[in-house]
Amino acid sequence: MSERNGFIGLERTVESITIGTRHRTDYGDLTQLIASIQRDGLLQPVTITPDGVLVCGARRLAAIKQLGWRTVNVWVRSGITDRLGALLAEQDDNLLHKPLTPTEQATLYRELKEIMAEEAAQRQAATQFGTDGKHPGQAGTGESPGPYGMKGDAREQAARLITGTDSSQRLERIAHLQNLAENPGQSEEVRQRARAELAAIDTGSPVSPAFQRLNAHTSVAELERIASDTDVDEIVRHHAQVAAHSLRETPADVKAAELERLAVEALRRVKEQTKTRKPRPLRPAPKPDEGPVPQFPVRAFRVMWSEMADWWLHYDVADIAHALTDEEHEAFQETIDGTVNFARQIAEHRTTARVTQDAAARVIA
Repeated sequence: MSERNGFIGLERTVESITIGTRHRTDYGDLTQLIASIQRDGLLQPVTITPDGVLVCGARRLAAIKQLGWRTVNVWVRSGITDRLGALLAEQDDNLLHKPLTPTEQATLYRELKEIMAEEAAQRQAATQFGTDGKHPGQAGTGESPGPYGMKGDAREQAARLITGTDSSQRLERIAHLQNLAENPGQSEEVRQRARAELAAIDTGSPVSPAFQRLNAHTSVAELERIASDTDVDEIVRHHAQVAAHSLRETPADVKAAELERLAVEALRRVKEQTKTRKPRPLRPAPKPDEGPVPQFPVRAFRVMWSEMADWWLHYDVADIAHALTDEEHEAFQETIDGTVNFARQIAEHRTTARVTQDAAARVIA
């Protein structure tokens, strides 16, 4: 028996505890609580009055009954003998528990996932080397379910222990933002944005848009790093600079998913160019006997012209005129002629489509 701050710790038989009148009648899913008690024991004893009436811990007591325990450690609390005191104690027990914030959940998830992955690897090794009494190749403890009877990989098991559902994707995204906020290799702007997004998530903001915005910002930061890297080819650096500038000028009302897509796509194209490590010469137009020309989707057209906006402002005419070879100038001129012809055809198609729509509207009217 122990005594502390008006409480007396005792061991009582489960049957001797009276539930009394409780306002919470739905105890919900007790699976996690039962698993926790099986794994770690009863971390917080239930509280009863000297007469054996339950004050706090109805769910814990229900879980213990399902486990078949005959006795349980309790705190005996004096001074809660009237109905008002019992009601206030029940309210405190149900309402004053502060749940983990989303970022606290993610921090716990990261540690749990790492431990569970290590334990799974140890079980797998024990299975392979036959130290668990089985021959190599036989099903052993390294396979799912895990040590707590839960199926799935370490990510799913860790997420279910914390939230009760497979929320691993949401927790992984929050953990990614935490890594960005803590990573000294990231720019101060990215770290600040990550910290701001995490603070917003803890106050109820959705996770996915925050994750997508940070993905876009990290892509822009990488583009700007490439643009300032003097070891990178000059043309690639220029493309990176134009792409980063264009993304930073993106209107604020563009959805996070679209911003992420544009940024990731721009970074992918620039990185493809960096692999060549040499300037890409202007290419002449393909000849008719070189086979069919590959067709690109409309999305690629939009991205290309988005990056080309005001491109002439970034060059000195005299420098270009001096630097281009005759072949490059001819290829440039062919591209301009083809572009003008393409623009004329677009205008004609749009005019034809508009006239057709107007005629159809008049017929309907």
